[in-house]
Amino acid sequence: EMDFKILGGVTSVVVGNCGMGAAPYPVATLLARAFHGDAVLPEWEGYTGYLAQLEREPASTNAAVLVGHGSVRASVMGGAKRAPSPAELEAMKRIVREGRDAGAVGFSSGLVYEPGKFADIDELAALAAEMASGGGLYATHMRNEGTKLPDSVREAIEIGRRAGVPVQISHHKAAGREAWGLVRESLRLIEAAQAEGLDVHADQYPYTAGSTILAAIVQNGAFESGPNALGSIAPEDVVIASAAKRPDFEGRSIAALAQDLGLSAREAALRVLELSPGVTAVMHSMNEDDVRTVMRHPSTMIGSDGIPALPGKPHPRLWGTFARVLGRYARDLGLFPLEEAVHRMTGLPARKFGLRDRGVIRENAFADLVLFDAARVLDVGTYEDPNRPPAGIHHVFVNGVRVVRDGAHTAWLQNARSNRTPRAASRSTFGVRMVGAP
Repeated sequence: EMDFKILGGVTSVVVGNCGMGAAPYPVATLLARAFHGDAVLPEWEGYTGYLAQLEREPASTNAAVLVGHGSVRASVMGGAKRAPSPAELEAMKRIVREGRDAGAVGFSSGLVYEPGKFADIDELAALAAEMASGGGLYATHMRNEGTKLPDSVREAIEIGRRAGVPVQISHHKAAGREAWGLVRESLRLIEAAQAEGLDVHADQYPYTAGSTILAAIVQNGAFESGPNALGSIAPEDVVIASAAKRPDFEGRSIAALAQDLGLSAREAALRVLELSPGVTAVMHSMNEDDVRTVMRHPSTMIGSDGIPALPGKPHPRLWGTFARVLGRYARDLGLFPLEEAVHRMTGLPARKFGLRDRGVIRENAFADLVLFDAARVLDVGTYEDPNRPPAGIHHVFVNGVRVVRDGAHTAWLQNARSNRTPRAASRSTFGVRMVGAP
């Protein structure tokens, strides 16, 4: 159903970010458990099989797919903390090529996560280069979003330069008080790359808190002294979002749990993971001025980075990202005009990710349309009560089919699966197109 997207006006999603790809299947299903618990997924073969599965069981949204480096590396090298051998690198290239040929729009990395953090620039550039012939890009959750943010941006740009592909910096931010303000330098680096003729952009969610799996927060030393790739953060600012086996943990901070358990913050986090593997958490670590600085910049498009950790208390960005930009930042705060806000979440990302005839309203484009009330649109979810559709979004059409009517999901999915209503996956060209003006 994808309620958390479609009710917020999202007609197309890009999946496989941060190195977490949908293939090869054995590793992909292990990653999926972090977000979907014990849900049983049908088996597919490679990205070709994954996209075929989406056609058999269509979602309410269009879907574009990234080949995830973490999934690729784990499939070939497991958790090895070293560079690949020539044979291993070639095996990884074959997986990337299969995804590219199936229709993936790019290659993603998650360099704060294992095993992605063990990859060097040579490995990443060699794999990203496999996307060049298919017009794909390199999207990255960079190696460090704390005090080494500028170095991470330089690395991302260099990977794109060597690979000959566009670069998309995922969820651009400076995390941890010591890093606040560094976004001005990271934006200058993007500007310099663009002046050089490189295709470099970033995306952002409009909140001062991030979210990820708790295991990654622990692995990156968030509760220890010293530099942290995710930025320094206090235990009271890390709040459990979803814990399938211990829902009583949800909404509670690591500091509060540590006090209850009589443990240090790190020990308490490890205990939480022991009791409920795959826990996700919200991290309050960013500065509002930085959020606005990044959002104003012309290199920035809007992306939710949403983790569908349901039930639980997921980050409110899952439901509210786009309405929040339209309502709070464009209308109420005047960071940019409404039409520019719309462009940053439609035309700009559609062009960047190669989604032809999408993101614009014109004759012969696909009929992905959202009718919203510009005076009322706003996110209404909170960290305490996040699973709430935004206000002011009335009707949503995907490929000409009304999927949301008067703010409620229609019976489209059931009809689609029985009647094969047109929908889109990756770079496919089917779907209902506009004929004349809407």
